[in-house]
Amino acid sequence: MSQPFFDALLHVGRPNLGDHDLFIKKIEGVLENRWLTAGPLGAEFEQRIAEVAGTRFAVATCNATVGLQIAARACGLRPGDEIIVPAFTWVATAHAVDWIGLVPVFCDIDEETGNLDPAQVARLIGPRTKGILGVHVFGVPCDIEGLTRIADEHGIPLIFDAAHGIGSSYRGKPIGGFGSAEVFSFHATKFLNSFEGGAIVTDDEEVAERARAMRNFGIGPDREVGSGGTNGKLTEAAAAMGLVSLASVDHFLAVNQANFDAYVEGLADVPGIRVRPLPLHPEDRCNLQYVVIDIDGEVAGIDRETLAATLLAENVSSRPYFSPGCHQLTPYRERPEVHAPHPLPRAEALAQRVLALPTGTAVTPSDVASICTIIRRTTT
Repeated sequence: MSQPFFDALLHVGRPNLGDHDLFIKKIEGVLENRWLTAGPLGAEFEQRIAEVAGTRFAVATCNATVGLQIAARACGLRPGDEIIVPAFTWVATAHAVDWIGLVPVFCDIDEETGNLDPAQVARLIGPRTKGILGVHVFGVPCDIEGLTRIADEHGIPLIFDAAHGIGSSYRGKPIGGFGSAEVFSFHATKFLNSFEGGAIVTDDEEVAERARAMRNFGIGPDREVGSGGTNGKLTEAAAAMGLVSLASVDHFLAVNQANFDAYVEGLADVPGIRVRPLPLHPEDRCNLQYVVIDIDGEVAGIDRETLAATLLAENVSSRPYFSPGCHQLTPYRERPEVHAPHPLPRAEALAQRVLALPTGTAVTPSDVASICTIIRRTTT
């Protein structure tokens, strides 16, 4: 058996790490003041996230899944309400709302962007539709204008799962300030991480106040229980990591750009392979935390699974994000008439073609060039 090209496995989503000494200093401060959760570092982190998002408010949460649940409840959605969700997304998007009793109704996408198609959203609006949940897939902004128009026409909240979105922008404005609320993820695999964490960002003061109480068992600023709630607070250790990540965000973005450019150059003339994200509107920006190839098997002469296996044999991991579509997963496939009342051909087609490749600070442009060489040899 031949030796793999890489000595150690290159991962998809290996954590980016900021200044180690700065992190240790912040943790020492946490231990000295004995405030371990929802403390001064959490407040500072919220302020900084609001600045990055260009919003009036940020409410930090223990993770983005809880953040989505709190945001939905803070925007007035209740058990039994239907909410339109893209079929092409990580299952956490659907599970988050399903877990609190909402009914995710899956919608088809624009195959170029991977995001909700407003025309398909309009088809799904019905008497039980009480919200729309868009996802900025791979950091590519949704058609925010189109979705906002539909939400406003029907008087329902528009929420964005912006797990991939921090650092991206739409028509020159940072992702975060659109719709009724947006929710960031700072999971370890995201380019900006807080070990584990999330944040609800919004310009709506009432939504922010409700969310702030709901993440703390419904306890308001007067220390009285004014609503239902959960324990969604961010720890001070997580906030420390988040602040250290923010201090290095320009470096992380530059690394993402360099790796993306290397993939584009290395795969430019490979038949049947396109590098995503595809070209955006000139005023939009993507953080490029994901590099995803779109494989046309007939043209490339190889299917996705074979290519993934070949890469793995060379110690390069890859991920078929997001395959299969959410509507084809348990428990949603068991009630297609409820969760997928219309065919979803574009989501299903895209889910069969995409493969995420390693990027981030654990990967160099030289590594990328080698990965591209492996792909070129496999497809020719």
